[in-house]
Amino acid sequence: MNGGYVEAMYTAIQQQQMLSRARESISHGLHYGSRRTVDHDGVDHHLLNHAASFVTLTIDDQLRGCIGSLTATEPLIDNIEYNAYSASFEDPRFNSLTQTEIQKLKIHIAILGQTEPLKFHSENNLLQQLRPGVDGIVLSDGNRKATFLPSVWGHLEQPKEFVEQLKVKAGLSKDYWSHTITFERYTVESVG
Repeated sequence: MNGGYVEAMYTAIQQQQMLSRARESISHGLHYGSRRTVDHDGVDHHLLNHAASFVTLTIDDQLRGCIGSLTATEPLIDNIEYNAYSASFEDPRFNSLTQTEIQKLKIHIAILGQTEPLKFHSENNLLQQLRPGVDGIVLSDGNRKATFLPSVWGHLEQPKEFVEQLKVKAGLSKDYWSHTITFERYTVESVG
């Protein structure tokens, strides 16, 4: 493992195809105002395996959109195209992407590995198990759910701060704790 990312499972050609398809999905959205139907012609067969991804968009190193999936319910290439469109036009934190922005747009794709439930008996015990820079974390409690990708460790380096901000993202207070709260971890393969 290196910096929260699993060893490359995808070749440089496959990674390029993922990035190209993400950009084509965004371009289609700009030109037609809608999602395009994913065409599997010419797609590497490994990209047709079911996998979950997050697509993060930045302009000048500033977040411009980020949407993803936690569960693998469709072919990876479909998931990437769907999330690229959603990050560009449906992230509620941002206005829709414009034609002038696409020239400066950097696309980053995180392909999620399997989630692993964390077993803990207290918040301190949970914090001791976290691997800064390695783990993506999913918090769940009732109808509240949130995740941080491993890249978020670059901004929130301490496990306590990481978990506190994840709680806030889920709509909970920083000091919230309950016997029903659960955490899962995952790693990602980074593309872009």
